[in-house]
Amino acid sequence: MSSVLDRDALEQSPLADLHLIANELGVDGFRRLRKPDLIDAIIARQSGTEAPTAEEEAEAPRSRRRSPAKAVADADEEEAEAQAAPARRRARAKAVADADADADAEVEVEAESEDGATDEDAPARTRRGRRGGRGRGRREGVEEAPRERETAEERTVEGVVELLGNGSAFIRLGEEAEATDDDVYVSAAQVKRCELVSGDRIAGPVRAPRRSERFPSLVRVDTINGRPAEEVAEGTKFEDLPATWPTERLALGADDVTLKAVEWLTPFGKGSRVLICGGPRAGKSVLAREIAKALAGREGLELLVVLAGVRPEEAGDWTDQAPVATVSFAAAPDAQAQAVEQAVEQGRRVAARGGDAVVVIDTLEYVPPAAARRALAAARNIADGGSLTVIGTAPSPFGGESTVVALDAQLTALRRFPALDLAGSGTLRPDALVGEAGAEAIAKARGEAASES
Repeated sequence: MSSVLDRDALEQSPLADLHLIANELGVDGFRRLRKPDLIDAIIARQSGTEAPTAEEEAEAPRSRRRSPAKAVADADEEEAEAQAAPARRRARAKAVADADADADAEVEVEAESEDGATDEDAPARTRRGRRGGRGRGRREGVEEAPRERETAEERTVEGVVELLGNGSAFIRLGEEAEATDDDVYVSAAQVKRCELVSGDRIAGPVRAPRRSERFPSLVRVDTINGRPAEEVAEGTKFEDLPATWPTERLALGADDVTLKAVEWLTPFGKGSRVLICGGPRAGKSVLAREIAKALAGREGLELLVVLAGVRPEEAGDWTDQAPVATVSFAAAPDAQAQAVEQAVEQGRRVAARGGDAVVVIDTLEYVPPAAARRALAAARNIADGGSLTVIGTAPSPFGGESTVVALDAQLTALRRFPALDLAGSGTLRPDALVGEAGAEAIAKARGEAASES
């Protein structure tokens, strides 16, 4: 009679299943048998043969002979091991899950803080770190990372900083500060911590690129413009710097009649908070673009343009000054606010170092009101220091502006330029910019315009 279960199937079965089979077949004392003996007894019972006698068991190889006490102990140990196996499997699965979670966290931190690729590559590599390398491959990556950091050779470089739109930067090592394959990546965290701005000359150690990275990365910033980085980073906060009324007018010097009217009737200077307001199709974006064009290329003036909530077609109209950030009107208000705040933060760092920056924002209409007011409030003329000028567009004033340029949508539609609404426009303390005679001329022009209307 052939056996129902062959030896291979029985050897692959757990001990608990073999005990059930032996109990059903009526094998005597099956709990005291080791697994090989238990399999022999089950096969013998299925085939109808008798189990080995005591004499046959005595003649078996010495390795098979055991005392009764040892047999019972071994059987109990194997049964306990079989019962504990599921718990061990669950513990191993939890350990693997924890290792995967740790690997995810390490990949996120590494991609955020010290990434050797360009800003376009960083998000893609972060996503790969989140979803790729489950199991053995990822755990190997986590184990090898410390060894890579330990063996990476560090060298010291010095070059000029060029900020990117996402807040990170590159150290340009070429003589003309142009992009090369040897440039060094600087993380956004280091840029913010050291308050770096474009044009800063910094030095520090660099590590070689890791897997999938295109550029070497800066380990830390040692010096900024020849001074220790700690001294520069620990300077007075921008909000605590003393502010004064703008005293240096920003001349536009253009032939456009609207720009001329803005320059003489609603003057603004370094440190002004300027808002261009008006109804739909009043020409707010066009005027902001023309002002940016007039200010572009000025020596000693850092011009930053951010497009938040604009139409996709309008982004292509900014040919003279490339925006540092562009977010369409379809984006969430928080995304638009973030783009504005990044540009303003760059301008603040320039002003804190004693430079002059102008941030042009088109538009503040869809930015949350609190974020819009913060952007305008950042503008100031620092006493005995630099300045930050903010020029934004919106349907109506927020409050707190030092210069309001109001446009008349009806005049714009009729193409009657300059389409200024002088009643709604104005500058606080114009005498500080154009003197007493200039302030009187502005008041006279407003009176004449009001009498003609």
